[in-house]
Amino acid sequence: MFKKFTNGCVRVVNRWLPDAFLFAVILTIVVFFGAMVATGMGPVAMLDAWGNDKGFWGLLSFSMQMALVLVFGNAMASAKPCKKALGALAALAHNKKQAIIITTFVSVICCWVNWGFGLVAGALLAKEVAKRVRDVDYPLLIASAYSGFVIWHAGFSGSIPLDLVKGKVFGDVTYQAAITETIFHPVNLVMVLIILFVMPLINYAMHPDKDHTICVDPALLTDEKERTYKIETPADKMEHSKILWVILIIACWAYIVLYFVKNGFTLGLNIVNFLFMTLGLTLHGNLRKYVDAISDAAGGAAGILLQFPFYAGIMGMMVATNADGVSLASTISHFFVNISTQVTLPMLSFLAAGIVNFFVPSGGGQWAVQGPIMMPAGRAQGISDGLMSMAIAWGDQWTNMIQPFWALPALGIAGLSARDVMGYLVVILLFTGVLACGGFLVWGLL
Repeated sequence: MFKKFTNGCVRVVNRWLPDAFLFAVILTIVVFFGAMVATGMGPVAMLDAWGNDKGFWGLLSFSMQMALVLVFGNAMASAKPCKKALGALAALAHNKKQAIIITTFVSVICCWVNWGFGLVAGALLAKEVAKRVRDVDYPLLIASAYSGFVIWHAGFSGSIPLDLVKGKVFGDVTYQAAITETIFHPVNLVMVLIILFVMPLINYAMHPDKDHTICVDPALLTDEKERTYKIETPADKMEHSKILWVILIIACWAYIVLYFVKNGFTLGLNIVNFLFMTLGLTLHGNLRKYVDAISDAAGGAAGILLQFPFYAGIMGMMVATNADGVSLASTISHFFVNISTQVTLPMLSFLAAGIVNFFVPSGGGQWAVQGPIMMPAGRAQGISDGLMSMAIAWGDQWTNMIQPFWALPALGIAGLSARDVMGYLVVILLFTGVLACGGFLVWGLL
């Protein structure tokens, strides 16, 4: 019965899911008309909200941060020590059950540490595993590698809990929560651990029978030849200089130590990016090699560069307000607030965030859209800032399972399309949705 349901999800997705960019275009059209209905504003006003500096161009700074998370994580994962570690992990898989379980388990851990690194490391591990276990279903293996992304906003690179550490101002009120009230809160950690140990088993349970298994094309698993360098000119010598590399590494690690001495264990997107850049530089052991690794990784950010402005435009229309201060985003959020109690508001905020994430698949964008509505509502009902922020964060990561935008880097590495994996990820969406709803009801009772 479970496999029949899974196969049905796969067939529906293969038939109806468009390309990721077309998905963004379709959402733009849906929000354009939906916002006009919700606010009563005309098409001219909505076009302005879509294309102005607060719309289409409103996430340029955040887009750069997100692109760097992906590029630095990718460059670090491509270093020899990381590849050797991934190869050692892949060697633990001797059959298709172990292949799916190990890939999922490692992906969850890596995405919890850093979402950019996790996306890339999971896909690279899946390819290494596929070299050793040839009878594993390749689309499911890649879906398993991506499924760990469902945990990213509950981890170290979660933009909402990190933003709340120093305080976030909505209106005239500052909302703040220590990392122990968000990422390291016991309920959050319990939900993460359940996903870590249960989701690998669910992924394996979806494995199709032999007649329906799609094995990988061996051409996709061919390793790229390692670059060779000729050091002939003074410029070549400077590019490969160990002295310059050591000076830069010392400076980077010295700043990281200084940062944590001054700020304690306070993580923000900038220091996370700086840390992974430094790790990448250290592991590559050569400035020229690192520059080339960054060049190779930059291609994976193409989807971010193209689609983020469109999602920023969608966000602009979602938050465009009429004379009475009504927007489409506020209409959705207020609906959930109005039907909630002190106990149910966090759970319903999670569900609202999941819906909004279809249209604003960005942690920072999600925070900008829902924070001004949900955080004051939580304060009014005596709910902690940490709990409310994590409800939004979990909703943001939850529906990424069926939002193809963030799957693009992993799919590019795997040589697959979103249609190949999204059917399996529908099942993960349902599992994590039930878990999170129960978790936030418990958290609301505490």
